Amino acid sequence: MLKAKILFVGPCESGKTVLANFLTESSDITEYNPTQGVRFESCWPALMKDSHGVVIVFNADTPSHLKEIDMWYSCFVQQQLLQDTQCLLIAHHKPGSGSDKGNLSLSPPLNKLKLVHSNLEDDPEEIRVEFIKYLKSIVNSVSESRDREEMSIIT
Repeated sequence: MLKAKILFVGPCESGKTVLANFLTESSDITEYNPTQGVRFESCWPALMKDSHGVVIVFNADTPSHLKEIDMWYSCFVQQQLLQDTQCLLIAHHKPGSGSDKGNLSLSPPLNKLKLVHSNLEDDPEEIRVEFIKYLKSIVNSVSESRDREEMSIIT
């Protein structure tokens, strides 16, 4: 069975756990409970090891998150030498926020990434469909990489 390691990263209170639980159908819990244990940068290298993709989640209604996601991209995508196609940017809109999907002013190179808006209250299936597309592209990439590796061993 082919496995892919996808990291969900982003600023505090952006909705990472709620989205991950929703996408894996683990839970219908939508209230905020801070996730403990991985807020320390010293743990990041171990988490990043052998990752195939990164989902950067941010709260689109929190201006400081727009500034912070540059750092997340730099640490988890650029420094790991991942391709932009291995990164998905999710502008998460929390319940009651109004889910304004207006233009977000993302700085380069973030403006080249696939950006998806999520609102689990108004349109939960949209994010599920977009995540499945992303996951399929990651699995295809992992599969192709493994095939190339096997061929290099054979020849």
